[in-house]
Amino acid sequence: MSAGFLLVILPVATVAALTYALRPSGTTPVAPLRLAVVRAALLTGAYAVGVVELLGAVGGLTAPAFALAWVVALAAAGTAVWLRHRRDPVRPTWSDVRERWGTAGRGERLLLGTVAGLILVELVVALLAEPNNFDSQTYHLPKVEHWVQQGDLEFWATAIHRQVTIPPGAEYLLLHLRLFTGSDGLHNLVQWAAGVLAVVVVTRITAQLGGGRRAQLITAFLLATTPMIALQATSTQTDLVCAAWVACAATLVLDGLHRRSGPATVLALGAATGLTAVTKTSGLIGVGPLLVLWGLAQLRLAYAGRADRRGRGYATTVLGSVAILTVAALVVGPFLVRVTAEFGHPLGPPRLRESIPMERHDPPAILVNALRIGHTALDTPLEPLRKGSAAAIVAGAEAIGVDPQDREITFGREMFPEPSWYPDEDRVAFPLAGMAVLIALVLAMARPGRVAPTMPPAVRAYAVAIGITLLLHTSMIKWQPWGNRLLVYALTIGVPLAGLWLDTLLRSRSGNGRRSVATGLVVTVLATSALAGVLAVSYGFPRRLVGDGSVFTTSEWDTRFLRRPQWTAEFQWAASAVREHGAGRVGLVQQNDNWEYPWWLLLRDADGQAPELVALQSVLPDRPPADPTSVDAIVCTGSRKVCADLVPDGWRLEFRDYVGYALRPPG
Repeated sequence: MSAGFLLVILPVATVAALTYALRPSGTTPVAPLRLAVVRAALLTGAYAVGVVELLGAVGGLTAPAFALAWVVALAAAGTAVWLRHRRDPVRPTWSDVRERWGTAGRGERLLLGTVAGLILVELVVALLAEPNNFDSQTYHLPKVEHWVQQGDLEFWATAIHRQVTIPPGAEYLLLHLRLFTGSDGLHNLVQWAAGVLAVVVVTRITAQLGGGRRAQLITAFLLATTPMIALQATSTQTDLVCAAWVACAATLVLDGLHRRSGPATVLALGAATGLTAVTKTSGLIGVGPLLVLWGLAQLRLAYAGRADRRGRGYATTVLGSVAILTVAALVVGPFLVRVTAEFGHPLGPPRLRESIPMERHDPPAILVNALRIGHTALDTPLEPLRKGSAAAIVAGAEAIGVDPQDREITFGREMFPEPSWYPDEDRVAFPLAGMAVLIALVLAMARPGRVAPTMPPAVRAYAVAIGITLLLHTSMIKWQPWGNRLLVYALTIGVPLAGLWLDTLLRSRSGNGRRSVATGLVVTVLATSALAGVLAVSYGFPRRLVGDGSVFTTSEWDTRFLRRPQWTAEFQWAASAVREHGAGRVGLVQQNDNWEYPWWLLLRDADGQAPELVALQSVLPDRPPADPTSVDAIVCTGSRKVCADLVPDGWRLEFRDYVGYALRPPG
């Protein structure tokens, strides 16, 4: 292990120190330790983003600069720990843990053990498997390499617009690991840590809504065993990172339902909003209704207070709202400024703004879109059910005058339906957790006492916010085969309702027969969910424990190319020729969905240094591509014709099925 890997200890230690230092004081809130974890995660995440933005603005994206930034952060966190310990010493003992474990029932221990076991297995997979997510090969990881090559965050000429137009929050976190280690060996840990954070936060949300220990464990169990969560926890995708930030916002909002929010909560809400926006814009569909709920709750509390202080309470709420938006703008603002300067719009070029968002908003179109999204999210291996429900949706759409394949409500050239039950990280459905959330959501809005007998108003308000989120999502996001990934944030904040409902079924006081049925239903759901989670980790794609492609038996390059094994030899063939040629500057020819990242790895020399990689095409109007005659070699993917058109006269193009290269002639 290189010294760089040891530098990763700095941010980890910073989070641990801040968790201690940021423990709530005064009136003890629900689950104070978990609240401290949320605060520490948000502060550390915002700091990590700020470091990238500040150093990127001065061309300082280097390992020494990042190491210094984290030494400063750890020193500040250590000072905060010392000050907090002097004022309010806390010395947790193992006897507390043993006491809680001793009072837990057999079922609770089984739930906790399963969640912990899955998280540990996912950690093993995350550490052993090389990054092999499709989108990461195209734009997530090339972003990071371009920043390292440039030393700053300036946009670059590229044929893949998503490298510069998609929010980079998760990639900012990856950049820290990349600079520390010089490799992608720990990249999967960002999503793994986000998954752990999400599990911790949803248990706190459950507790805030009146759920006891068993309800909290059921919630954690449902989320952790959902195949999409289990598979993304070992990936370099970005959906779990987004979901974790949205969940942090949700738990902070719930704190504000019953008491006035202080500066710490307001700042944390701003950080959660900003981190969501800079990670994945769709996550704001979840944060928005939650912030409205927070504002209404704060106004209600101000109105319920003393009459002579209502005006001050209203003003405090307004100022708090402004502060939340200001902090969020500080986090995401620099990226939006660069996008606006480049494309004249904060949401990027028209191509991006029109490809994913809905272009029709009439009720029939929204209904059809919602039904298709629901069908894909709740897909099962039962083929008759899948085909029958899809046929019914298509027929219903045509009956109300909506083309089920309308491009204005359908992404790209995709065609509904598309099977999504298979455990693939990019599209796997979540029928068990999804149905449990939907049922609990309806009950929570109609009869909240059936979901959480002790806190019906809070549960109903929270459910309404999630219901609005789902309505907004289906009104704003086109159906696509990979749309289940985009719902991870909504599933995460909705799972606490399912956990509360299932726990209520177990506590039902109905007659023996009905109670037995309810208990059997809950046990069946949990057992099936556990099986789905275990199978996803064991046989999921493209990282698995056993079978073809196992992380224990598959070589590095076979793992990296599991999505497209037929490309492995071709990439290696072209890269070998370019390395032997001694090229110091290499031109890239590719299309929007081609893999760029393998070139950054395969073209490195014996010392691990990559040549300068530049694009010979550009979709950015103000970023002209490099002149083909200015490079020492050209590597191409996709179209032979496009490549041939860019190869200078006198150069010889070698091309196989998908990959080609051309070298500058001697002299």
